[in-house]
Amino acid sequence: MIRIAIIDDHAIVRAGLRQFFADQLDFVVVAEAANGRQALDIVRKAETDVIVLDISLPDQSGVEALAAIKARAPTLPVLILSGFPEERYATALLRQGASGYLNKDCDPEEIVKAIRTVYCGRKYITPGVAECLADGLNEGYDKPPHEQLSEREFQVFLRLAKGEIIGQMAVSMSLSVKTVSTYRTRVMEKMKLESNSDLTYYALKSGLIQ
Repeated sequence: MIRIAIIDDHAIVRAGLRQFFADQLDFVVVAEAANGRQALDIVRKAETDVIVLDISLPDQSGVEALAAIKARAPTLPVLILSGFPEERYATALLRQGASGYLNKDCDPEEIVKAIRTVYCGRKYITPGVAECLADGLNEGYDKPPHEQLSEREFQVFLRLAKGEIIGQMAVSMSLSVKTVSTYRTRVMEKMKLESNSDLTYYALKSGLIQ
């Protein structure tokens, strides 16, 4: 049996996935969570084979949740199931340890196929994601600015875009104020932006925050 944990802040989504997975003879949903903190509690119990993770969580971004999960359990497959289009997040999250990325509009049977694939230790790459990855290999391909950020820079970028101040970020990310300020400077330089409001506008326009 493939033991699955569903991490999504919408109860109706979790219920729908749980009901659908119940029809698969080799699937069993062993845990559910509505936020990143609960997700880490599930990972600590080490009773899960595959995590199905939404990218929009109430207490932290899916990017941060993914980083925390992979830090705790590097080999645990994490399948991202998101409402955001693939071109917005897929390549960045795959680089940061996700085993696959699916949009919530996908065929339910594709979720089943993806879970079985990542359970076997392989990446699940849709044609759309494969195209994004191939484009990134083309010489002269101009990546969107946010895809040029490191994992930590991307986390800082999202927090700044949502309006967090540096002091709050330092506490929640267990970093010094000076370190967070350095990351902010790098983000601004790489993205060629000048203010936090510019970051917020970019993130909203790009569909990275809601």
